[in-house]
Amino acid sequence: MPKSPIEGLATDGRGNVLAAFFPGTEDAPPEDAPMPLSLVALRHDHRILLVFDRQRRSWELPGGMIEPAESPRQAALRELREETGQRADELAFAGYAKFVLGTERRTEYGALFVGRTTRPRPFQGNDEVQQVTWWDPGSASPGPTDSLDICLARLVVSHCWTGKAAGAPAHGPSDSTNPARP
Repeated sequence: MPKSPIEGLATDGRGNVLAAFFPGTEDAPPEDAPMPLSLVALRHDHRILLVFDRQRRSWELPGGMIEPAESPRQAALRELREETGQRADELAFAGYAKFVLGTERRTEYGALFVGRTTRPRPFQGNDEVQQVTWWDPGSASPGPTDSLDICLARLVVSHCWTGKAAGAPAHGPSDSTNPARP
């Protein structure tokens, strides 16, 4: 894992912390804490896909738990499809997000992937996600949000994408995710 993390990024209303983001390579995961989940920042034009989680009642990045025998990439693609019905035309690894969670202050990582779609698919509500929106990261949040995910979305835009149509890291993963959400 790279030695130059981006640190001290965000804290949410429950005291959970996005402690650092480690741009890096997919084949060098952190070893000092578990990595139970993957997230996807999917882009269409200038906007990032957010989902409105029915249980948490907030807007967040698509993603979720990595199942046994599943890679972080496989989990990201599965969660994107299950939660939103979307498919990424391109998907690249962006890095590892380090979280400090809950009152017990447990450390976890999430793998963050960035992608692009040229033809968004219609959304159908499901048990987990009430609705989706294509959000402009330069604008105000669309409503109640998971501040850690919003921070990651803005980080991805500022560090991974350049130009209007870019959909993957501009300089590759080494130049440039949300844990089990409590």
